[in-house]
Amino acid sequence: MYDAVVVGSGPNGLAAAVELARNGRSVAVLEAEATVGGGTRSAELTLPGFVHDVGSAIHPLGYASPFFSTLPLEEHGLEWVHPPAPLAHPFDDGTAAVLERSVAETGNTLGPDAAAYRRFMEPIARDFDRIIDSLLGPPRLPRHPFALARFGLRALRSARGLAEDLFEGEKARGLFAGNAAHSFLPMEQAPSAAFGLVLSTVGHAAGWPFPKGGSQKIANALVSYLRSLGGEVYAGTRVRAVEEVPRTRAVLFDVTPRQLLEISGHHFTRRYRRALERYRYGPGVFKVDFALDGPIPWEAEGCRRAGTVHLGGTLDEISAGEAAISRGEHPESPFVLLAQQSLFDETRAPRGKHTVWAYCHVPNGSTVDMTERIEKQIERFVPGFRDRILAKSTMGPADLQRINANHIGGDINGGLQDLRQLFTRPVVRLTPYSTPAGGLYLCSSSTPPGGGVHGMCGFFAARAALATTLR
Repeated sequence: MYDAVVVGSGPNGLAAAVELARNGRSVAVLEAEATVGGGTRSAELTLPGFVHDVGSAIHPLGYASPFFSTLPLEEHGLEWVHPPAPLAHPFDDGTAAVLERSVAETGNTLGPDAAAYRRFMEPIARDFDRIIDSLLGPPRLPRHPFALARFGLRALRSARGLAEDLFEGEKARGLFAGNAAHSFLPMEQAPSAAFGLVLSTVGHAAGWPFPKGGSQKIANALVSYLRSLGGEVYAGTRVRAVEEVPRTRAVLFDVTPRQLLEISGHHFTRRYRRALERYRYGPGVFKVDFALDGPIPWEAEGCRRAGTVHLGGTLDEISAGEAAISRGEHPESPFVLLAQQSLFDETRAPRGKHTVWAYCHVPNGSTVDMTERIEKQIERFVPGFRDRILAKSTMGPADLQRINANHIGGDINGGLQDLRQLFTRPVVRLTPYSTPAGGLYLCSSSTPPGGGVHGMCGFFAARAALATTLR
């Protein structure tokens, strides 16, 4: 008999297990797939020797996570790689806006908005250590209310409204829109600005690093540390009903509401079941991994220094694409998120070769092949890119859900993150991690603070279990 069993070995499931084990509880993790990690897995998707990230690739929130920072993950094989620049955003004139670690140096790439960017970002970046706990946690009384208020007054706006109020040039507006588009929301919808602010701020305060050797290293380090604490992990063990779980006092589910209903819905009240049934999923992604015979020959020099490159052009272009997706359409020129880890991590590809990770947003459950549109968008800023391709692997929403059941319809955030669901996911409840069935908890990104590889959903779910069932 265990004190707790965690179903699912994504970063939140492993975080929950670690926190329970750190507090002296016996824990077992059950993972349906043959490899642990959920959204943090790596594999040779194209050619032998080319290591691609199956799910997430760049981890600013993982590096800045208040929970992960308390764990000795470096002692268990996790090494962070910091590119010279966290992010670049090229434009059609051959130049790029570059998010540097320095706010001032970032401003220098933004033309007429250099001073405006410094005035805007410097106070928020300076407050980062004061507000990160509030940003990556459930709603609660903040420890630094004035710093959080300075952030929140801007965050609860639309990205378009904030960008147009603050900046006059296309470079600053486009850079901010690219960060805000990580929300999967239209740029005219609140709180899309919050995502732009968080990612910009963490870029200045902590960087946008990635794990040397692949995202799998995050999961492997968590598993290694968990086992050092006495925890157990079983891969290839699918749970279809809660009754299949070994004897335990508590079960924590790193799954989304749809799966939670399938596994244990018969233990819930009718009201709670109906609330879970109303839970909304967001847009999906279409992903392409490339094996290249050389580095991407960017026209903009700044792109060669960045681990992440946003391909979308101006605020208007990104807005048009994200609005189309919200209507169930597929833009001809999608906003593309691209990572080029092998430029800074020689373990990712054979000598002289390179990997590229790229995806665009699509309507949930889309069956449209976006490969050609993604390649065209890259070629727009890198003429001759296709000539470098040795092999490629494509994954649409159905493929992503097949390899990670939490990616419902290709949604990688565990649910839509609009104002209604950002703070009250999965349902309006004082403790969102608990359920009406005693001993059953939800610890996935379908709980606050939502998507991202930071482990905070699992940490808070574990704390909820420790405060009640596992006292």
